Amino acid sequence: MAKKKKILTNTMGAPIDEDNTSLTLGKNGKRGEITALGDINLIEKLAHFTRERIPERVVHAKGAGAYGEFTLTKDMSKFTMADLFNGKGKKTPLFIRFSTVGGERGSADAARDPRGFAIKFYTKSGNYDLVGNNTPIFFIRDAVKFPDFVHTQKRDPQTGMADANMFWDFLSLTPESIHQVTFLFTDRGTPRDHRHMDGFSSHTYMWYNKHKDYVWVKYHFISEQGNETLTDEEATLMKGKDPDHATRDLFQSIENKKYPSWKFCVQIMTKQQALNYKFDPFDVTKVWFHKDFPLIEIGKITLNKNPKNYFAEVEQAAFAPTSLIPGIAFSPDKLLQGRLFAYRDAQRYRLGVNNTEIPVNMPKVNVYNYQKDGTHTITNNSNTKVNYFPNSVPGEPYPIPEVAMPTLNIDGTLAKRVQPLEDIDFYQTGEFWRRVLSSTDKKHLVSNIAGHLGNAKQNIQYRQTALFYKADKEYGSSVAKALKLDVHKVAKLATMKPIDRVKATS
Repeated sequence: MAKKKKILTNTMGAPIDEDNTSLTLGKNGKRGEITALGDINLIEKLAHFTRERIPERVVHAKGAGAYGEFTLTKDMSKFTMADLFNGKGKKTPLFIRFSTVGGERGSADAARDPRGFAIKFYTKSGNYDLVGNNTPIFFIRDAVKFPDFVHTQKRDPQTGMADANMFWDFLSLTPESIHQVTFLFTDRGTPRDHRHMDGFSSHTYMWYNKHKDYVWVKYHFISEQGNETLTDEEATLMKGKDPDHATRDLFQSIENKKYPSWKFCVQIMTKQQALNYKFDPFDVTKVWFHKDFPLIEIGKITLNKNPKNYFAEVEQAAFAPTSLIPGIAFSPDKLLQGRLFAYRDAQRYRLGVNNTEIPVNMPKVNVYNYQKDGTHTITNNSNTKVNYFPNSVPGEPYPIPEVAMPTLNIDGTLAKRVQPLEDIDFYQTGEFWRRVLSSTDKKHLVSNIAGHLGNAKQNIQYRQTALFYKADKEYGSSVAKALKLDVHKVAKLATMKPIDRVKATS
């Protein structure tokens, strides 16, 4: 039996008679025809076309995504009441979006940049978003610095071009960034593709169980494809040869049933250990040492389904760290605290206040609340008869106190506190140089830094190189030599207090 022929319609479903010519006034085939405003199909097509582009993400604009599932292989109900971590063998559907951070929507996948690693778990208790990166640390630890940091990674407001001076000026004046900067300028800053890189929550989160006992946790996603990177030269060639190489690789691998997967691991710290640890465990510029808190493998993530439409599912996918479920809560991480507001607010701006009604963002469970109306309300408007609480209407939803997070005792004074720079802020970077990087890794790191930092003014080169020297003498000396700087001057700057170092290099 022949398939019924599809009829072209407008967005209201009415058939369209002709879609290759406009309704015009004039003589057929002659000059001087006037297009009629009454051509409903023409006006609808043009009006939709001029509105096709929603505002791109301020960060993470370029990305790729896919659906899959998380399989729990180790029951964690001892630590958390979160649905997806209870019951060995449980499978939870998910969507992951990978992205570069600083580039625009049309930028190249091979850019030197951190990579976003955002996961939306469609759990039986609602959606849980884990908005992470492919790095375990970040550049800053206070959210008030985030707009300024992002501005330096974008374009100069006068020239409209990327500028090494603004990039390195900010970083050299923000010494806490040294750990992430070092990570970024190794070859790990240019992963081969999305499949061959690890992911991290970076931030610390709270897990709590039904008894309100809680621990602190960090997430790690270890690529089962292995870690593969591009050298700076390979990345530069790839940006010209195939700007969408990682997007293409992810789609084709799933299309060919070569499903990428990651081991799902966690580090767990008790509240007592957090009080006594050698540094602030909620500082996102630092890692928890694995020897102190070993990785615990609890499951596996597999991606096995491509989106059917890129715009609808990847571009409109909205992630926010406020998408939490019972058993998981935020931590006293100052950068995370700011993200709790900024991410959801960004989605309201880009996609509208009802962005959770877009299919890729929609929970797999019933939604009941008293928030109604707003742009693009496409469901039955929150499934409630009234729009206020408390109410005495039978059958309307009520809160359940037993899912509340544990109470945290906070004793102190309210003030804006400048966190002093300490040796520990450089120690982990030095350990990364001395213990993790091979001689080839070090060579590439120094070359990559010199190639980029060399485009900045010399006073900024000295200020930044002094920070490398402060992390490790060999590291700083190597960068100084590559930039043809005076190593003795770099060493002297490294011994100065931050304020004196800034004055000496202004």
